[in-house]
Amino acid sequence: PAGGTVRVSAAVVGATAVLAVTDTGVGIPPEHLPHIFDRMYRVDAARDRDSGGTGLGLAIVAGLTDAIGGRIAVESREGRGTVVRVEFPACLAPAATARAAMAAQ
Repeated sequence: PAGGTVRVSAAVVGATAVLAVTDTGVGIPPEHLPHIFDRMYRVDAARDRDSGGTGLGLAIVAGLTDAIGGRIAVESREGRGTVVRVEFPACLAPAATARAAMAAQ
């Protein structure tokens, strides 16, 4: 809605990287939450490819997250907004190792 916000945050907690996308939008009705990671699923039946979206975004994120050994979760309240959290193994290299790898390229 007008005046709404979307916030993206990232952090490393121990050996886990956490990416969160939070919005103050309309939220997702509870009966749709089990399906939002399914390919081609759209909460709004009035939307189609011509009016925006293909129903692939969250399915792709879930597939990539699973492929790297992570997990994805969503929390949503109608009229309040949604939070999507992606957690995955963090790959932290010492700064000297990272610089050496970049110099070798």
